[in-house]
Amino acid sequence: MSASELACTYACLILHDDGIAITTDKIAQLVKAANVPIESYWPSLFAKLLEKRNLDDLIMNVGSGGGGGAVAVAAPAGGAGADAAAPPPEEKKEEPKEESDEDMGFSLFD
Repeated sequence: MSASELACTYACLILHDDGIAITTDKIAQLVKAANVPIESYWPSLFAKLLEKRNLDDLIMNVGSGGGGGAVAVAAPAGGAGADAAAPPPEEKKEEPKEESDEDMGFSLFD
């Protein structure tokens, strides 16, 4: 992540924390006040992203990653769905016993 991206990210978090609308101008003002040189397109990219997405959702799902991950399913309310949501009991598999030397009729020291 470049310094420009990081500066815009922090600016968006500051604005969100203070309850201020996240706009291109406000992001640019905060980054300028911090004396961080950035390319002019970064504030507009972040502002456009956050127009469509809720920042709280992005923060809460920061570790969820992309595709291929497991999906957590919420258990249904009420007692009726409790049996359906419970995972099936695991069946214990018996491991085959190893044969000892005594069973074969010879030993190492014969």
